[in-house]
Amino acid sequence: MPRPVLDFWFEFASTYSYPAALRIGPLAKEAGVDVRFRPFLLGPIFKANGWDTSPFNLYPTKGRYMWRDLERVCAMHGLPLHRPEPFPQMSLQASRIALVGLAADWGEDFCRAVFNAEFGEGRRIDDLDVLAGLLADLGVDPASVMEAAQSQEIKTQLREQSEEALRLGLFGAPNFVTADGELFWGNDRMEEALGWAIAFSGATETKE
Repeated sequence: MPRPVLDFWFEFASTYSYPAALRIGPLAKEAGVDVRFRPFLLGPIFKANGWDTSPFNLYPTKGRYMWRDLERVCAMHGLPLHRPEPFPQMSLQASRIALVGLAADWGEDFCRAVFNAEFGEGRRIDDLDVLAGLLADLGVDPASVMEAAQSQEIKTQLREQSEEALRLGLFGAPNFVTADGELFWGNDRMEEALGWAIAFSGATETKE
């Protein structure tokens, strides 16, 4: 019997994607759901809405609430939080490297390492030396990976994945999309998304 599948769409610059990325593995394993990590870029989506930066910057009251709320969320789950400067971070190179890793066996670990460095330690994820250090810590050769991340294939994959996010109706991050196309937005909808993925899988098996 095939296991339920859930697509986890995230942006490395997204605040709430941080706890989501660190929580989803154990929860999905316990639920028996396979998760596919899908990095994408929010920039084109913001641009389509007429924004030139994060809405948390455009609307200061909303931004102040978000940072306080993220403090509570991280404290609840035992995660460190160090507000990165600047915010949002440029995530292009990290996203390309993640796609290289996700085609291998170290991609999810790299994604978690990026989020830890950015939001847990306040490091710059647009700094190639930082990214190289994260790769080295994973036992991966930074030079070869960074070369692969600049390939036309990876650049095209990230662009197409970001375009797919726009077609799916994603407007922020993180998002969880089930096999039947149901969209759940936000770290606080993760459990609901996992439950839906399981229920849909069960309904499909019943029909078959």
